[in-house]
Amino acid sequence: KTDAGLYTCDIGTDVAKSKVSVQEKPTEVLKQLEDKTSAAGQDISLSCELSKPDVSIRWYKDGKAIRKSQKYDLHQEGTRAILIIHDSTVKDS
Repeated sequence: KTDAGLYTCDIGTDVAKSKVSVQEKPTEVLKQLEDKTSAAGQDISLSCELSKPDVSIRWYKDGKAIRKSQKYDLHQEGTRAILIIHDSTVKDS
């Protein structure tokens, strides 16, 4: 149920009206990504905490979009967004 709509106060001889619209709060990052150092060949997990669950997010490396693949696993658990880099190499820095 939504709270948006036209509200009226009717006293019989007069009516006051108010149009109410409710805007959703923007999603915020509550916990930032942390810097990681790893030995080559290890899996690296990065995660951030968001203010809302099931938000559409995109991961990037050096400005280029990351897609789910054998190299990268992207998923969300509630408000946590997780990126796993499999079999890390120096090129993943």
